[in-house]
Amino acid sequence: MTVNKRLLFGSLAVAAAVVVAVAVVTANQNSDDNDDNVTLTSSNDLSPTIGTNAAVTGRTLPTVDIQTLAGDAFATADLIGRPLIVNFWYSTCAPCKRELPAFAAMHAEFGDRVRFVGVDTLPPSPNEEAFARDRGVQYELLYDPNGELTTAVGIATSPQTLFIDARGVIVEQTGELTAERLEELIRTTLL
Repeated sequence: MTVNKRLLFGSLAVAAAVVVAVAVVTANQNSDDNDDNVTLTSSNDLSPTIGTNAAVTGRTLPTVDIQTLAGDAFATADLIGRPLIVNFWYSTCAPCKRELPAFAAMHAEFGDRVRFVGVDTLPPSPNEEAFARDRGVQYELLYDPNGELTTAVGIATSPQTLFIDARGVIVEQTGELTAERLEELIRTTLL
């Protein structure tokens, strides 16, 4: 009986090792086969991959129409001409809520030299406007309910902030910001 138990346990150990080895080889083969389908960086057409934003630094801000609170068309081309910060946000985004006071503070400090624009990805609404104003935001708020600008710059997650020079070239992009980091980026990229 002792020999049979040893043989049984030995056979089980070998079988388990074979199963693990086959699983590792299969996973590696599947990973190699899918490398073209799943990437962690964006493609050249600005289509973001899942959970990431397209890399747009060095590109020109796309010219599309977004909306005012009243629902009127507003051309992004009208934003160009001086250093610009475009912050993509919406009221149910927790990181957006955290960073709006930092944007309000930096607008108070740098608003005479840098244009600040908040682009809400939800439809124009007095509630969205009040949400931002309650957090101290006094700069322009525009809306992209159809996703024209959001899609054109490959945004998949918010918040996302673009730092744009006076010629309309995106010189920096980033996710959630603190007041300190926002000030540093303003000073190093726009002034």
